[in-house]
Amino acid sequence: MKKTIKLAVVAALALGATSAFATNGATLIGMGAKARGMAGTGIGMSHGAESALVNPALITSVESTEISFGGTLFMPNVKNTNNLGGGDSSAESTADMNVIPEVSLATKINDNFYVGIGMWGTGGMGVDYRDTKIDTAGGTQLNMVTNLQLMQFGVPLAYKMDAFSIAVTPILQYGSLDVNYVYTGAPLATGMGVAQDLKFGYNIGASYEMNGLTVGAIYKSKIDMEYKGFASVIGNFSAGAYNNDKLSTPAELGIGVSYAMSEHTVALDYKQIKWSSAKGYEDFAWDDQNVISLGYEYNTDAWALRLGYNYASSPISEQTNATPNSAGLTGGVINTFNLLGFPGIVESHYAIGGTYNINKQTSVDLAFNYAPEKTETYKNFVGQNITTKHSQTAVSAQLTFDF
Repeated sequence: MKKTIKLAVVAALALGATSAFATNGATLIGMGAKARGMAGTGIGMSHGAESALVNPALITSVESTEISFGGTLFMPNVKNTNNLGGGDSSAESTADMNVIPEVSLATKINDNFYVGIGMWGTGGMGVDYRDTKIDTAGGTQLNMVTNLQLMQFGVPLAYKMDAFSIAVTPILQYGSLDVNYVYTGAPLATGMGVAQDLKFGYNIGASYEMNGLTVGAIYKSKIDMEYKGFASVIGNFSAGAYNNDKLSTPAELGIGVSYAMSEHTVALDYKQIKWSSAKGYEDFAWDDQNVISLGYEYNTDAWALRLGYNYASSPISEQTNATPNSAGLTGGVINTFNLLGFPGIVESHYAIGGTYNINKQTSVDLAFNYAPEKTETYKNFVGQNITTKHSQTAVSAQLTFDF
């Protein structure tokens, strides 16, 4: 058991955390290939060890010890058109391929107690316009480069009594943030450098199973991350008024239900992501997201097929305030940074996935996700149009071993 835990940690560290546009704002729609094959559905449906970060109470489906190694190749396509007074400039972000790791382990101690360990890339965001033009007579992408990386390490602890399970996962989160931009039409040429932080949080989960019906609920705590220099790099656009170095991971709460009948399972999740009370995001007027996920699985002894759909309205909307808000930001500044540097605007996500059981101990899980293009046009900080188009594709794969 000790050797297996060490192997999980070493593998996750080797994969590392990379920046990625996530799908619900700056949060991945699912942890692991099984959940992603059902568009993130997993609050009320167990995916074995993979459930540790979705609903830790559901690791109680593991019969002995299970470990999953995997990752997601995430490919966002982000295009921006910006006008700073003399004409439009269009460019495509070159931050178009990212690797997001995941390692999960869960083991049964006895009929009542279960424990796990894991490390997961949980989200982030990033654009790269460093090679686009700087032109005071026309539009520009400001050579904007943003890079947020988030990774969590957790140890789920679950207790099961008959059909009821409850669990808690203490979380250690690593975060890295870098923001850089240049604008020759004003005295701006700034970069904060890479800032990092480690903070603790927790996830709580519960589930109840009865006659093929599973009901689950989760709560994920807010994690207040602090990145030195974030306030100064934003403050150049707000006459130095911005003074917040925090960019918190928001709290989440959700419920889910699944029903299994023979080889067929249908699952439905609802969760709310609390962007509006997350430090940093609240200054940029991000709204809470209500996320609906619907998934279907057809499972046989040899293989499984999964389908899913996930929807959440964009947390970003156009801001029109000419007077700086309480954080010292005008609507135009907020619009510029949201659409140029942090454009988490995609809404619908389609998923397909499957599992092939090589033998009783080993299986291969695959998933494909697609988010169709979403377009938003707001007014930038000089009152001209700024437009962002954003679509996503992702491929996930993992190996699962049962001992």
